[in-house]
Parts: sequence; structure tokens; C-alpha cells
Amino acid sequence: FQYLKRFDQGCELDAFRYEALSVEGSPAECLQLFLLHCGVVDPSWAELRNFTWFLNVQLRDCEASVFCNPDFVQDTLNGF
Repeated sequence: FQYLKRFDQGCELDAFRYEALSVEGSPAECLQLFLLHCGVVDPSWAELRNFTWFLNVQLRDCEASVFCNPDFVQDTLNGF
């Protein structure tokens, strides 16, 4: 949710890191963003769960990767 919210606001995501246990927005806002970005017109709860699980895994791996660390790559992969 934290990434999707910032993405919709046009924020720079390269330097953003997920803040564990921090609460942002309301449950309704969270659900609305998931529905907007999941890619399915009328998703079931299982489809929403799969979308959020997959997105979470991908973003966790991205944060852990040295190749996605802006301090490491600096401007060599700008926009990647």
C-alpha cells in the first residue's frame, strides 16, 4: 500500500523503503488502491490476495537487491 500510494502521488520511489509496522491511510483507501492496480475488473478476494502477495514479494526482493539500491548504483540505472 505504501508503494502504491506514493506511486499514485507521483513520488520518487527509488529512495523509498517500506516502513514495517507503520500505518498509513484507512482500510478503505488501501482496498481502493488494490482494486485500482490489480489489473482485474471485478477481482475476487483470492485475486486481490494473490496480487498483494506477489507485489509484496517483488518489492521485498527489490529492496534487498544491491542492484536496486540507489546508493550503490547511483545514476547508472536511472529510471530502471
